[in-house]
Amino acid sequence: MNIEIIGLIAAVFTTSSFFPQVIKIWKTKQTKDISTTMYIAMMIGTCFWLTYGILINSIAIIAANIISGLLVLFVLIFKLVNRNN
Repeated sequence: MNIEIIGLIAAVFTTSSFFPQVIKIWKTKQTKDISTTMYIAMMIGTCFWLTYGILINSIAIIAANIISGLLVLFVLIFKLVNRNN
């Protein structure tokens, strides 16, 4: 088994874990219970993982962190736009 397949499977599970939160925020328009600090830390970590993935040329790490970064960015932007909710 190609080792990259294991990375892709892990990427699907870890990246998809953000979807329920994004969907809930989209439907409810509520972000007051979301930790901004946690999502900023996650975004920083995601950027480092993406850089690492690029440096080692790992499609699994690159893909997972681009998608995760976009989802985290959505949450952060929505949190900032809807500060009063």
